[in-house]
Amino acid sequence: MSFPKLKDMGSSPEEYAAFEDKVKRTVYIDNISPQVTNAVLKTALGQFGTVKTVQFIPNYFEPKIIPQCALVEMQTEKQAKAIIYEMNNYPFMMSGMPRPVRAFAAEMEMFADRPTNPARGRITCQWLERTDPDYEVARKLKQLTLKHAEAASYLLRVELEDEEKLAMQQSEMLKANHKKLEMLENLFSDGSFWRLARRYNINVADEI
Repeated sequence: MSFPKLKDMGSSPEEYAAFEDKVKRTVYIDNISPQVTNAVLKTALGQFGTVKTVQFIPNYFEPKIIPQCALVEMQTEKQAKAIIYEMNNYPFMMSGMPRPVRAFAAEMEMFADRPTNPARGRITCQWLERTDPDYEVARKLKQLTLKHAEAASYLLRVELEDEEKLAMQQSEMLKANHKKLEMLENLFSDGSFWRLARRYNINVADEI
């Protein structure tokens, strides 16, 4: 078995500076409903400014019913900061998720197409054979990565179970509140409310 080995490939200073500016204008959003599409996300965040691009982060391992994550690039850094402030201070629901979506400042490591820092030189890829002195280090890194992936998978399953329980609780609460509203409407419509008010000498304002 062999492993890939990277060497720096670099990028131009102008390309890297443009990428840094893009990161500042981009918001990382998670806990997004699996039903949310590119168009829905653009519409929801359009109130904060102009949405330039939406990039959903692929989920290759877990069931498709878990919440999604996305990188949303705004036209200005100010608009990106407004989204982060709003979602950190006020619940922002989207497409029926039991918990509000969350927003954070994007980081360079979140972008699969990020250019390399010109100061690092050039990067090339080659396979490590067993005789290579770095082979054992690469093997241990692979094992560590698999352990981290397994731990992340477990945490996602626990989070999904919590989301399902919360959604069920909210659904039951919504049904109970709906029944209460129906009861109140019936009391008003058949005159029971007013009869009870007169019976117990309760002064009810006309606007009620």
